[in-house]
Amino acid sequence: MAEIGSDLQKAIALLQSDELVGIPTETVYGLAGNALSTKAIAKIFEAKDRPFFDPLIVHVSDIEAAYQYVTHIPEKALQLAEHFWPGPLTLLLPKKPIIPDLATSGLDTVGIRCPQHPLTTQLLKLLPFPLAAPSANPFGYISPTNPQHVNQQLGNKIKYILDGGECYVGLESTIIGFEQDQPIAYRLGGLSIEQLEEIVGPIQIQLNTSSNPAAPGQLKSHYAPAKKLVIGNLAELVSAHSHQHIGILAFNREMPGIEINRQRILSPTSDLSEAAQHLFAYLRELDQLSVDVILTEEVPPIGLGRAINDRLKRASVQ
Repeated sequence: MAEIGSDLQKAIALLQSDELVGIPTETVYGLAGNALSTKAIAKIFEAKDRPFFDPLIVHVSDIEAAYQYVTHIPEKALQLAEHFWPGPLTLLLPKKPIIPDLATSGLDTVGIRCPQHPLTTQLLKLLPFPLAAPSANPFGYISPTNPQHVNQQLGNKIKYILDGGECYVGLESTIIGFEQDQPIAYRLGGLSIEQLEEIVGPIQIQLNTSSNPAAPGQLKSHYAPAKKLVIGNLAELVSAHSHQHIGILAFNREMPGIEINRQRILSPTSDLSEAAQHLFAYLRELDQLSVDVILTEEVPPIGLGRAINDRLKRASVQ
């Protein structure tokens, strides 16, 4: 298993040797490697068993650092970066040749993000290169929100995990691209579309489920537990699956007649931020119980609720 600790110098030494390190962010834990090294990038794809057509996100310390790796930043992209970086926002921008094509799956744009976590911010400032860092989990499985999750899934593939505690956002970043300076959302995430539209006006939502994604998180099946996940009206689902061992992932209330230890409530107070923070951790807990099926329901489709529902739908695809 990997060592878990807060030794930045150890992380730096590994990263400078083209090794991979688990890193904390506000969204989920990342599997980080030198974004300028084809060798390190190849190791990321290999460790995750990630298809090479699914591009990676490159993490930088600030806006100034981003200019080293992109040819230009459109006006609306700059407005968003100035308002929301550091934070759970990835911008798709035209890349410079210094970013290997392997990192972008051959696309001429690169996803750039400035994460909001003190440990990783410090790490990025100390490194002479940016970090490519998809979620630190086997491809398609539930994203990790603490170092123990990373160790359970990838501890045999990496040597070190920086311990930044629990992720406080719990959903991956929102991904925004641009066509003729008009913003397009390619992935819903930890910043709501409503928050972004307050700054730049209307944003088109284009959540592809293609096999040639323009951004991470667009594949039809993603974020999935090993157990079958079914979405619908919980009371009806419980009745329909009464012959099975059931796990429940509910929004704000317990379901009667089901053992409490087989239920997880995302937010008893109906707080969508709290629900987002708990989503992946609770899915993982239910997945590790002796249940046949996990039953869940959509949350209100406003703000972060849209991103939560997106994750649930992709996680339920068999």
